[in-house]
Amino acid sequence: MGEELSGLSFKDVENLENQLEMSLKGVRMKKDQILTDEIKELIRKGNLTYEENLKLQKKVDLLCQENAELRKKANGERDTSNANRSSHPPYTLSNGYDLHAPIQLQLSQPHLRTNEPPPKSMKLGLKLQ
Repeated sequence: MGEELSGLSFKDVENLENQLEMSLKGVRMKKDQILTDEIKELIRKGNLTYEENLKLQKKVDLLCQENAELRKKANGERDTSNANRSSHPPYTLSNGYDLHAPIQLQLSQPHLRTNEPPPKSMKLGLKLQ
């Protein structure tokens, strides 16, 4: 390319340089405009996403509140049904002595072992003297 410029006068080279600078300035301005437009679009999309996120958060909060209310209702119904069940045990077993005496099964804390038998327990086996 330098060979093509060898026949130009100083004034022609100066004009060519000015044209190149003007073209480069136009390219840079176009690039800046494109980047500015992209930034504005990304900001707009970010704002829309933020607003949508707020709406979704409000929906989640509302659903959590409804869920808590439903749990309260369910626990209230469970408490009343548990009160009804306490007079009618759901599981019964026979102890072998009285066929009509139910045995209630329920969860309890573990008892510490002592040498004394628990109250109202059946004594099994023969007592050796």
